[in-house]
Amino acid sequence: MNEALEQIFGYLRAVWRKRWVVLGTAWLVALVGWVYVYFLENRYEAQARVYVDTQSLLAPLMSGLAVQPNTGQQIAMVTRTLASRPNLEKVARMTDLDLRAKTPKQQEILYNDLAKAISLAGSDRENLYTIKYQNTNPDVAKRVVQALLTIFTESSLGGARKNISTTQKFLEDQLASYQTKMLEKEKELEAFKLRNINSMPGQGGDFYSKLNSMDLALEQAKLELDEASNRKKQLQQQLEDQDEVLSMPAPGGVTSSALDGRISALQSQVDNLRLRYTDLHPEIARTKQLIDRLLEQKKREDEELKAQPQGAIKAQNPVYQQLSVAIAEADANEAAMKARVKQLQGKRNALFGSADSIPVIEHDFAQIQRDLGVLKQNYDALLTRRETVLMSGEVESKTDSVEFRVIDPPRVPNKPAWPNRPLFVTAVPLVGIGLGIALAFLLSQLRPSIDNRRQLLDLTSFPLLGMVSMIQTEQAQSKRRRSNLMYVAGSAALAMALLAQIIYYLVLSPAA
Repeated sequence: MNEALEQIFGYLRAVWRKRWVVLGTAWLVALVGWVYVYFLENRYEAQARVYVDTQSLLAPLMSGLAVQPNTGQQIAMVTRTLASRPNLEKVARMTDLDLRAKTPKQQEILYNDLAKAISLAGSDRENLYTIKYQNTNPDVAKRVVQALLTIFTESSLGGARKNISTTQKFLEDQLASYQTKMLEKEKELEAFKLRNINSMPGQGGDFYSKLNSMDLALEQAKLELDEASNRKKQLQQQLEDQDEVLSMPAPGGVTSSALDGRISALQSQVDNLRLRYTDLHPEIARTKQLIDRLLEQKKREDEELKAQPQGAIKAQNPVYQQLSVAIAEADANEAAMKARVKQLQGKRNALFGSADSIPVIEHDFAQIQRDLGVLKQNYDALLTRRETVLMSGEVESKTDSVEFRVIDPPRVPNKPAWPNRPLFVTAVPLVGIGLGIALAFLLSQLRPSIDNRRQLLDLTSFPLLGMVSMIQTEQAQSKRRRSNLMYVAGSAALAMALLAQIIYYLVLSPAA
C-alpha cells in the first residue's frame, strides 16, 4: 500500500515539474476552443405538441356492424415512419428546401440532415406527441415542424381509409370470382343431370336404398297379383253355380234390359277418367272392357227376348249378372297387376344392371353438390364481410374515429437551442487541462527524474552509502517564488477569461 501511494505521489511530482506544459496546453486549447465556440452557428428549435384522441363514442355503438381499426397501432406506425424517406421528400417540397438541392448528392445530404434534426417524442399511453426540429433559420424550423404536423395527421387518417378501400376492392374481386365459379359449377351440375337423367339419385336415398325399396314394391305387387287371381277364381266358381237366364211369366209387354243404366254410368266414369288420364291408363282400359262385356250381354238379351214365345219371357239372372261384372273387374284388375309387376321387374332389372355406374354417379353428384355448397357458403360469408366493410367505410368517411388536437402550435423560442456556449466554454479549458496533464505525464516518463533513494536503488541495484542535501541560494529561491507567482497568475488569468466568457454568453450575448 505504501509503495503504491509513493508511486502515485512520484507521478504527481513529475507532473508538477512539468506544470508549465499543463498551463500552456490549457491556454492553447482554451483559446482555440473559445474561438471555435464563438463562431458556431446558432440552431433554433421549433416544436409543436399534438394530442391524439382515440376514444370515440361511435365505436361501441357500431360494434359488430362495422370493423373498428386499431387506431393505436396505426398511430404507432406513423410515429415510427414519420422520418421515412417519402415523408422527408414531402417535407422538402412543402418547405421549398428541395430548391436548394440541385444535384442528387445535395438532395441526399439534405434528406440526411432532415432525418438527423427531426425528433418525435411522446407517450403511447397519454397519446401526447411532441415534434421538434432544429435549424439555423428559425423560420425554416417552424415551417418544417408545421409540415411534419400536417403529414402526421394526414397519414393517420388516410391510412385507415386507404386500407378500407383496398379491402373493399379485394372483397369485390373475390365475390366476382366466386360468382363466376358458382355459375360454372351450376352449369356443370345441369349438364351432369342431363347426361344421367335416368340415373339421378332422388329422394329415395342412395342406390342400395332404392334397390331395397324396389324389391319391397315388387313383392307387394306380386302379392296383390296373387290376391287378384284368387279372387277371380272364386268368382268363376260362384258363377258356375248360377243360371244365366230365369223363366218368368210374360207381362203385358216386353220390358227393357236393366243393363242400359249400368252401361251409361260406366260411360260417364270413362269420360271423367279421360279428364285426368289418357286412354292407355289401366283404369280406363278396364272400364272399357267392362262396357264391352255389358254391351255383348245386352245384345244377347235382346236376341233371346225376340226368340221367346209370346206366353212367357226369360229374364237375366241378377246374381249371374253381378258375378259376371265382378269377374270382369277382377280380370281387369289382374291384368293391371300383371302390368305393374312387369313394369317393376323391368325397373329392378335396369337398376340392378346399373349397379356399377349408379354409385359412381351418386358420388360425382354428391361431389358437385358439396363443391357448390362450399362455394355458396364462402360467397355468403364474403357478401356479409363486404357489407361490414361498406359500413366501416361509411363510418370512416362521415365520422372521425381519431381526433387530433394541437395543444401547442409550431413555435420557435428567441434563444437558440444549440450550442450551449456557457457549457462549451467551461468544458474547453477543462479539456485543455486534462490534455496538459496527459502531455506532462508523457514527457516525465520519456525523461524521468529520481526523487528518492528507493528509485535510485531500484534503478542501479547498488548499495546507497549516503545522501547530500541541496541548499538553494537566495537568488534561486527568489527565482522559484517568481515562477510560482507567474504560474498562479497564468492560472488565474485562465480562470478570469473563463468567467468573462460565461458572463458574456449568459448576460451580454444577443442570443442570451
